[in-house]
Amino acid sequence: MPHIIPSVSDIRDTILRDIKNQLPQADVNPDSDFFVRASSVASAVRGVYQDQQWIARQIFPDTADHDFLLMHASLRNITPKPATPAGGQMQLTGTPGTVVTSGLAFSYGKGQTGITLTGGSIGADNLLKVTVAATTAGTDSNVPANTPATLTQAPSGISSKTVLLSMSGGTDIESDESLLARLLELIRQPPAGGNKYDYHRWAMEVPGVTAAYVYPLRRGLGTVDVVITSGNDLPSPETSAATQAHIDDVRPVTAKNSLVLAPTPRSTNFVINVALSGLTLADAKVQINNALVSYFSQLAPGATAVLFQIGALISAIPGITDCDIVTPAANVVPLVNEDVVEWVRMGNLDVGNLAA
Repeated sequence: MPHIIPSVSDIRDTILRDIKNQLPQADVNPDSDFFVRASSVASAVRGVYQDQQWIARQIFPDTADHDFLLMHASLRNITPKPATPAGGQMQLTGTPGTVVTSGLAFSYGKGQTGITLTGGSIGADNLLKVTVAATTAGTDSNVPANTPATLTQAPSGISSKTVLLSMSGGTDIESDESLLARLLELIRQPPAGGNKYDYHRWAMEVPGVTAAYVYPLRRGLGTVDVVITSGNDLPSPETSAATQAHIDDVRPVTAKNSLVLAPTPRSTNFVINVALSGLTLADAKVQINNALVSYFSQLAPGATAVLFQIGALISAIPGITDCDIVTPAANVVPLVNEDVVEWVRMGNLDVGNLAA
């Protein structure tokens, strides 16, 4: 049964009752000395009860506060993962044949900065793709694909105006919830010589990895593939490489091969017609968009986007009396094979009125 902490008044009444039992002639009225003293003692005792309850919570990792959670985790050599910078690819424009070195600084977004990690020569199409990384860590270093960027000091023959083809994988310092999940996973699924739970735990130990999906034997006997994501987005190339190196270092030497890969996004556009009652079309689109964003944020790589579930979410929105999902026409089934693991993502949304 739950341990109930008595209130200050209950503790005071108990003290006064005991005084009255031991000293029947004692005055325990609210204006008496006994009442004042019992009230002060009751307040202190109540604090002791609360302190004991707090101490009891620290005994278990799933109820412990931050500092004590760190202590529980450290007993198993688990520490919070640091923040990681975003990474991706940039497309440079310049004169064909111009040699570009690595280490070019650039700015993008709302004042974020980055640096190029690779170089090369401008091709005949006046373009060159190079690998880049943000110079600051955290989710703020992420930006959508095709975000404009500017080289701080463009070399001769190279335009200062560039485009970030991708810039993702930046994560903040690990939250208590994520740290606790990793600790409980280790407790509930202890090391077992390289089963799928071990691979999942190894991947989640790497800074920048916020979710991992394990596919044993996907490429044949002795193979284990691990798909990773960062903050519900694609991981940076550095995060993928670090995860591959870490798993190769800790996995059983008898395992044939392990492959860490990022999922391949599969954008899905939606055309939805709705019947409304007391709701404008503009407001309906906003709420439908929110519902779809929530749905796809929980969709794992390789998982099917089920139209019935999506339709149920839309139908549950107050003011929408009927809906017809025109596009896509059926469940979106991602391709999952030995070469690729598709990740169904939300694309454009078009909402119109349902014909009567």
